[in-house]
Amino acid sequence: MSEQAQARRGGALNSGVARLDALDAALINLLQGDLPLLSRPFARVADELGCGEDQVLARLQRLLDEGTLTRFGPLFQIERAGGCFVLAAMAVPPERFDEITARVNAHPQVAHNYRREHQLNMWFVLATEEAAEVARVIAAIEAETGLKVRAFPKEREYFVGLYLPAHAHEASAPGAGDTGPGNAGPLDTGALAAAAPPRAAAPRPGARSPAGATPVLGPLERRLMAATQQGLPLVARPFEALAQGLGLSETELLHGLQAMRARGLIRRIGALPNHYRLGYVANGMTVWDVADEQVDAIGARIGALPGVSHCYRRPRSLPDWPYNLFAMLHGHSRAAVQAQALEIRALLGPACRASDILYSSAILKKTGLRLASRPKDLEV
Repeated sequence: MSEQAQARRGGALNSGVARLDALDAALINLLQGDLPLLSRPFARVADELGCGEDQVLARLQRLLDEGTLTRFGPLFQIERAGGCFVLAAMAVPPERFDEITARVNAHPQVAHNYRREHQLNMWFVLATEEAAEVARVIAAIEAETGLKVRAFPKEREYFVGLYLPAHAHEASAPGAGDTGPGNAGPLDTGALAAAAPPRAAAPRPGARSPAGATPVLGPLERRLMAATQQGLPLVARPFEALAQGLGLSETELLHGLQAMRARGLIRRIGALPNHYRLGYVANGMTVWDVADEQVDAIGARIGALPGVSHCYRRPRSLPDWPYNLFAMLHGHSRAAVQAQALEIRALLGPACRASDILYSSAILKKTGLRLASRPKDLEV
C-alpha cells in the first residue's frame, strides 16, 4: 500500500469497533500467523477456511481499507542486519500536539507513533537501517520542535508476538470482567494460550546471527525489503508479481524470503491488526522499576505470560523515569488490563519498586520500517 493510501485511510485507524462476521474473524486470526511461502498462498488460506481464494483476497483488501488491519506483509527484525528499532518519547504541550505530530510523522524513520496518557504523551518507534541514523533523526526532531526526545533503546528482548483474537460481531460482546485478549472470562489466559501461535523463545542477550549469516543487509535482501515494506500485493500469486517487478523468477524470490526468515530478518509474514477495531480499546504500556540483578530472570517469565504482546528491558531516564521493564497489555476494558497488570505485580513481588500504566489514546502513525530508496533496489 502506498503512503498516499495510508494517509487516505488514516482516520480509520482510530474509528470504532469493526462489525466482523465469522469468516472475517477466522481470516484475521489465521493470518496473524505466518503466511506460507507458496506460489498461491491465499489458495492455501482459502482451503483452511473453507471459502474461495477470491473471497480471501477481497476480504483482506476490505479489512485493510477499513483500518481493521493496519498492514499485511513481512514484519522485519532489522537488528539482525545492523539496524535499530528505538522507542522514543516526548512531553508535548497540548496546544502544540497536532503540529508536533505532523513534524514527527514526516520522518520516514518513524514507524509507529501513539498518544499516551502521561506527561510523556507522545511515544514513537524509530526504525533505521543503520544504528547511527537514530541519533541523527532524534537531533533533527529536537531541532524542529524545540522539545527534548528521550530515547529508550532495547537492551534485551524477552518476547515479541502480538496476537489479538478477533470475534464475530454476532458472538456475545466482551464483558467488563474480561481480562485480556483471550475474551474467556476473568484471568482465563489459558484460552488465549490455546488460540495463539506458539510463543518463540526470546533471543539471548548479545545473541549473534548464525554462522555465515550476513551482518548487514545483502543486496538481494535489501531489494526484497524495499519491495515488501509497504505490504504484499493482494493478488493470487503475490510473489510472482513481486518477482516480475524485481527482474527475478518467483523461485528466486521465494528462496530469498525463506533465507531471510531463517536468519530472523523476517519475524513472520502476515496481518497486523488494529487493536481498537478488534475491540481491544484498552492498550496499556506497563512499566516497572525492577532490581537490576533480577530483571532478566523475571522479564523472561513476564514475556511468557499469554496476555503480553511485547516485553523488553530498556534504560531508565532518571530522575523522573525509574522504569527499566516494559510490557504491553491489551484488553477490552481498562479493568481487563489492570487485572493482567496485577498478575505481573504478583510475579515481580518485592523485586518491583514502582510501576505505572500508560494507556494509548490515539494511533498517530503506523507504517512499519521504511528503507530509504536507492536506485539499485529496483535494478533488473
